[in-house]
Amino acid sequence: MEALLASWFASGRIVDAILLLVAVEALALAWIGRRRGLPLPSLLANLASGAALMLALRAALVGAGWIAVAGWMLAGLVAHL
Repeated sequence: MEALLASWFASGRIVDAILLLVAVEALALAWIGRRRGLPLPSLLANLASGAALMLALRAALVGAGWIAVAGWMLAGLVAHL
């Protein structure tokens, strides 16, 4: 089990799994928001910001250059603002 988790972290697949959960959460919140008439843009922007930070983490885990990591962090900032 430890080797499996180590390989998931080394390859960045752990972040892919978390991003899949974030996508499911976004779909569920959009569905609930439509049924209740709630405004969703700020909530979805917050989820997009978190997803961009997770992609920055994935880029760092797989050894991408600093430009890729900084780019994803910048995307997270833009979505957060």
